[in-house]
Amino acid sequence: MNLIFAILQQVITIYSYALIVYILMSWFPNARESSIGQLLGRICEPYLEPFRKIIPPIGMMDISPIVAFLVLNLASSGLSKVSFWLT
Repeated sequence: MNLIFAILQQVITIYSYALIVYILMSWFPNARESSIGQLLGRICEPYLEPFRKIIPPIGMMDISPIVAFLVLNLASSGLSKVSFWLT
């Protein structure tokens, strides 16, 4: 059982890094049109889309990725708590 929780924790960590890279790519022109940007877009956009529907942009700034990242961190900490309780 611990192996499953460890694998899920690693997947969430890798996804968090992918999300950070994808968010930072928005600061560079044409970075999202590259092959890596398109790959990260296919991976990250399905997760970010519900947050963008709920949270409107503030001026020119989209804060939904920040909220999405916080939710992912809460899921990670919740997973570690559940893993601790079950062992």
